[in-house]
Amino acid sequence: MIQLSTLLPLLRFRRRLRPSRDAASVSDAGDVQDGERTMRREVKKLVATVPDASSRKAFDKEMKSFLALHDRYLTERSRHRELDWNQIDIPSKEQIIPYDNLPQVWDTKVLHKLAVLKFNGGLGTSMGMSGAKSALEVKDGQSFLDLTVRQVEQFNIAHCVDVPLLLMTSFNTHEDSLRITKKYANSRLRIITFNQSRYPRILEDTMLPLPQSADDDNKAWYPPGHGDIYYALAQSGVLDQLLKEGKEYLFISNSDNVGATVDLPILQHMADSQADFIMEVTNKTKADIKGGTLIDYDNSLRLLEIAQVPAEHVEDFKSVSMFRIFNTNNLWINLKALKRVLANGGMELDIIVNPKVTGDGQSVIQLETAAGAAIKHFDNALAINVPRTRFLPVKSCSDLLLLRSDLYTLRNGQLVANTARMFETMPVITLGDKFKKIEDFQKRFKNIPSLLELDHLSVAGDVYFGRNVTLKGTVIIVANDGQRINIPDGSTLENRLITGNFTVIDL
Repeated sequence: MIQLSTLLPLLRFRRRLRPSRDAASVSDAGDVQDGERTMRREVKKLVATVPDASSRKAFDKEMKSFLALHDRYLTERSRHRELDWNQIDIPSKEQIIPYDNLPQVWDTKVLHKLAVLKFNGGLGTSMGMSGAKSALEVKDGQSFLDLTVRQVEQFNIAHCVDVPLLLMTSFNTHEDSLRITKKYANSRLRIITFNQSRYPRILEDTMLPLPQSADDDNKAWYPPGHGDIYYALAQSGVLDQLLKEGKEYLFISNSDNVGATVDLPILQHMADSQADFIMEVTNKTKADIKGGTLIDYDNSLRLLEIAQVPAEHVEDFKSVSMFRIFNTNNLWINLKALKRVLANGGMELDIIVNPKVTGDGQSVIQLETAAGAAIKHFDNALAINVPRTRFLPVKSCSDLLLLRSDLYTLRNGQLVANTARMFETMPVITLGDKFKKIEDFQKRFKNIPSLLELDHLSVAGDVYFGRNVTLKGTVIIVANDGQRINIPDGSTLENRLITGNFTVIDL
């Protein structure tokens, strides 16, 4: 096992595992106790605003979970817990297994023990959406959720199994999800929907909860990250339900990662190795330098997220030569092991402080956790270095352009790379602010251009694309302020720089 400190001298320092932005000054145990008492008093007031006894009991239970997270946050900040970088190792070959080493045959009995879960709580606000992001059309009129349903349904039909699809929604997306899934009532697929927690945002200047009542507007609350999956599974009764049905393995992924499909070699390796927890990782590119990475610490795997990294060391964290892989958030969990971990005191996941500004300008913080951080709580945990094809997220309209183009075809709910493309790597696409919102993106393309021979596309300013446009090589289009560029129908642009109203320059 190679010490990072022997690779790069710049690692000879100690780093605090603390939030990237200070929200309050907690200097001693007295301050911690004062902060805990104050928050408990305010939360008690929130609970008292629920008139119905049954609803109040459920809300109180949820708020106790929030208070536990809040108290731990205050305690950890007061202790200034540090990570000794001299003890950081690169994970060993036994801990990160190449995908090509996995078995290519599988026991069909294992398939009957599988369930699939999608994180379905995101709104897609970064793309200008106000509803569930999973409802966004990805390809040929099919949304993220449509694709997932088709994938799991086809898997059930092909293998004669009953793999249920679980959707963990948030209070923001629950109604949308139920509305969308109604159309699959007669499909060969069981869809189980359950809600994750709803926690109060915390005012940064006072460290008091933003909402004054349990029924305050949704903007006063937040879902506490996908690390809430373990608590939500247990509290909803879904975990016990799955175990009762004989389910043993749970495949978890983000709803906007269209590459995250059921993989039989990984499932079989999990059964053969008796692994309790598997994280899929893949090699970093320039687009992934901020992704959470795995380290070996105290002889166990741990996830390190950029939100935990102090500003002065962010560049170290983003070094591809140092941290070569990142977490795809495709996770495989042994449900019996999860039940055992929860029964033995649960799991404390690293807290990530997410600062936000409300619509009326108030600075708030959200205490969140990441699902992958649970890897440190499982004795028999490992990672698998998977092909890039298993990580196809849509975080921006630039990502969406790739998937909607002729670079991919749709087959049984899965997006498959077009074999007509000569290159293994996909183009690098950068669309400017005019394309940031999905509504603007869609009106600026009469239809999606052909990208089969494209290497790089960069668009800035007020630009519109006509029908049947073909882009090849490197194409750069820049419309200056006050100018508009219209790419004519049927145009073929190859290695071109276009500026002004329509000035074409060979590259």
